[in-house]
Amino acid sequence: MTIKLGELKNVNLREAWSHEAQEFTPWLAENLEYLSNEIGIQLELEGQEVKVENFSADIIARDPQSDRRVLIENQLEQTDHTHLGQILTYLAGLDAQVIIWVASSFREPHLSAVKWLNENTVEPFAFFAVQVKAVQIDESSIAPMFEILAKPNSWDRKIRSKIKSVGQQSELSQWRYKFWQRYLEIFPEQEKFDSLKATSSRWRQVPNTNFVVSIYLSKLCVGIFIRGIRNADSEDVYKELEPYQNVLEEYLGTVIGKRDKERGVFFHRKSDGNLMDQNTWDEKIDWMNRIQELYVTSLQELI
Repeated sequence: MTIKLGELKNVNLREAWSHEAQEFTPWLAENLEYLSNEIGIQLELEGQEVKVENFSADIIARDPQSDRRVLIENQLEQTDHTHLGQILTYLAGLDAQVIIWVASSFREPHLSAVKWLNENTVEPFAFFAVQVKAVQIDESSIAPMFEILAKPNSWDRKIRSKIKSVGQQSELSQWRYKFWQRYLEIFPEQEKFDSLKATSSRWRQVPNTNFVVSIYLSKLCVGIFIRGIRNADSEDVYKELEPYQNVLEEYLGTVIGKRDKERGVFFHRKSDGNLMDQNTWDEKIDWMNRIQELYVTSLQELI
């Protein structure tokens, strides 16, 4: 019996996404698992179009296992010097440590630049050049395909090491899961806003607004901040908050700083402590829940 096989063919990326900023970037932000599967690390979305000076970083994510910030810069066209320059600018402005440059094709000088950065920087920095394609079998639906063209030399070995052993990173995920599990034991009503996950943060949308109140966990502190809903431009979020800035600063006990505007993170507060000690958890959980309620009710009253 002869099996009829289809023919895999490349199609123009514009057939899948006609506009880079309006279609491809939002789609990629919603489907980070494609990059996660290719690179080998989990990616959690932090924000889109995050302001850095006169530019906007396409996507900011975080690796929840190592807590490293990830910058994703994407193009539907061939790479250019402008995007390379922006990536280098974002490195300083966003404290990103993993950089993923996605494009339809890479010019040789830009591929060489990514390789040079990997060879001349030290951990935790990692640079990736990733080619995106749109493919189709006969008349099937168009499917995305990602291929790594450049990466750190030791990357595969590190990923295999993570998979084979229960090391520090998996312990970090387990620790986060246990913390949020305890959080929901004390405040079970919070599960309706966000489910139990081994992530660094939980979020809650403020009813009838475009704002989200996020709480987060690290080894040495817990914290809270306001951001816009997914895909919101950070400049637009600030403009909406600005008329109420003075009142909110008084209500919330904190201010909007310059870096807050650049990162799209507003009215940041934190409470320090050794969160590796489980004896501190209940106190910090109470603080997080109390302050989150303050943030949500303040925004509902004013906006």
